[in-house]
Amino acid sequence: MTWAYLGAAILIEVAGTLCLGMASRGRGKRWLAGTVTGYLAAFTFLSLALNGGMALGVAYGIWAAAGVALTAVATRVLFGEPLTKVMGAGIGLIAVGVLCIELGAGH
Repeated sequence: MTWAYLGAAILIEVAGTLCLGMASRGRGKRWLAGTVTGYLAAFTFLSLALNGGMALGVAYGIWAAAGVALTAVATRVLFGEPLTKVMGAGIGLIAVGVLCIELGAGH
């Protein structure tokens, strides 16, 4: 269940960040409310993952890294922001880093 909580924390944090992107474009206060609600819910699910026994270093590392990668891809799709080859390589390195964190946590 801890992985489900972490997955929910990641997806909700990305949604909150995308709401922040909309709010910063002057699209109204409802997007700002979505940002605040999203971050509160994301931290709630992250804390549930930690309460389930997941190590803080693993949970936070995966949460932050996956959030950065997913947000970069989502902003490309939704806002047309650039996603260069260098950025793609960075996302690949993030994926490798997350894998290393998970593999290293088992030892």
